[in-house]
Amino acid sequence: MNDRTPPARPGLTARPQWRALQAHAERCAQLHLREFFAADPARGERLAAEAAGLYLDYSKQRVDDDTLRLLRELADAAGLRERIEAMFRGERINTTEHRAVLHTALRAPAGVVVDVDGVDVVPEVHGVLARMAAFAERVRGGEWKGHDGRPVRAVVNIGIGGSDLGPVMAYEALRHYSRRELTFRFVSNVDGVDFVEATRDLDPRETLFIVCSKTFTTLETLANAHAARRWSLAAFGGDEAAVARHFVAVSTNAQEVAKFGIDTANMFGFWDWVGGRYSMDSAIGLSTMLAIGADAFGDLLAGFRAMDEHFRHAPFERNLPALMGLIGVWNTNFLGLDSVAVLPYEQYLKRFPAYLQQLTMESNGKSVTRDGVRVDYATGPVYWGEPGTNGQHSFYQLIHQGTRGIACDFIGFCDALAPLGDQHDLLIANLFAQSEALAFGKTADEVRAEGTPAALVPHRVFEGNRPSSTILADRLTPHALGALVALYEHTVFVQGAIWDIDSFDQWGVELGKALAKTTAAELAGKEEPELAHDSSTNALIRRYRARRSAP
Repeated sequence: MNDRTPPARPGLTARPQWRALQAHAERCAQLHLREFFAADPARGERLAAEAAGLYLDYSKQRVDDDTLRLLRELADAAGLRERIEAMFRGERINTTEHRAVLHTALRAPAGVVVDVDGVDVVPEVHGVLARMAAFAERVRGGEWKGHDGRPVRAVVNIGIGGSDLGPVMAYEALRHYSRRELTFRFVSNVDGVDFVEATRDLDPRETLFIVCSKTFTTLETLANAHAARRWSLAAFGGDEAAVARHFVAVSTNAQEVAKFGIDTANMFGFWDWVGGRYSMDSAIGLSTMLAIGADAFGDLLAGFRAMDEHFRHAPFERNLPALMGLIGVWNTNFLGLDSVAVLPYEQYLKRFPAYLQQLTMESNGKSVTRDGVRVDYATGPVYWGEPGTNGQHSFYQLIHQGTRGIACDFIGFCDALAPLGDQHDLLIANLFAQSEALAFGKTADEVRAEGTPAALVPHRVFEGNRPSSTILADRLTPHALGALVALYEHTVFVQGAIWDIDSFDQWGVELGKALAKTTAAELAGKEEPELAHDSSTNALIRRYRARRSAP
């Protein structure tokens, strides 16, 4: 062996810390949350932590002090603390793409040095933020005019994946703080319906498009951008000069941006050390800044930064992302729970579960280690959810009485942004009641004591012992949203570090995209092409070509 070849890391399941957790799980598998609370009446106050304005109650998770200690020992064995420092230092921890992972630099304060290949990137970040703020001030103040001198009254963000999910989630989450005279729309799907419906009631002469594509080559984004270009130019008799007044870009490809007709002075860049799903606080957040203003966007960044600092420095026993990440490993790998329902009891967070789907499942949906070895343990769980109380009348039945184990994250706020009688109290009462019911359920004896007929008793028993965490903040502010997003970003990091996977690449999305380019050409041609797919795909292509309306 070459002396400089690093020693092979022991497989995760071969580590003594993993085996200790397996033995512990076998011992406590039959324990019910009722027993956990009976043995420790103060558990609800003790198993909680607070940071960056967020309060985490994890007492209704199926863990005890031994579980948490063993999980911390597993984190130490996996080098979690060293991995955290490597990320913050700008080391190339995205190994398959040989890139640093520095979304934390997007919210670093001025004066902090973050070195990437000998370059301090923080001044560059603040330079882009300053340009964004100046542009946002012009648009929000009416100084930026369209091609015929009219101010902007509508902003349409065109992007997909991280260039859409982050901006649309942030806009919906912070709509309370947005400039209401401006209309905001978001187009992502290559399905023409998305663009047509987003622009149906807009005036092209008062509409500004933000085209978000780092390479300015993303298929869906460019298709929608060219549709927007045609729609916009039709209002100006095809005058190409109008493009520069109605389009700006978030990209790094100046040549293609200029070719499209966008003035590169209105191109806002970001860097290859920012993954798309981690980019909502970069220039990808331009639509957010236009909606809420530069000062509120600064508060959003401050919330991110507060959670970053907490994650980097707090001991794991009080570290919110570490606790959530490690408990997630416990649920996934030792309790067999492969699904997490994210349940915000706040209507403004209605797009938050969809945002988390990309953040978590694109990051940790991996089946090989960083060394390319097939894992022999479960990795990223499925994330999904809806706002409460809507979900209660939809899928909570399965969570309470179904055969599948599902972990839940409840999210709530103490102050209402839209006070309406006692409705906020009713909303939060439902949050607390659902987490209580999931944990403790209702026994057959309790059901019988209510006078329930014997035949109905089995139907009205709630098994309980369904784990959940509750995250509370005082109020949904830009700062709170930043802290909440960073909490989940770092939770993903913790789990990826334990599972020894690269949480920052996404090769799984590439194959389908490559195949789609070939298939699109086969669908577009007037003459039937010679098809070389499998028999199913060939038959589908032929049926589509035969039955579609003439293009």
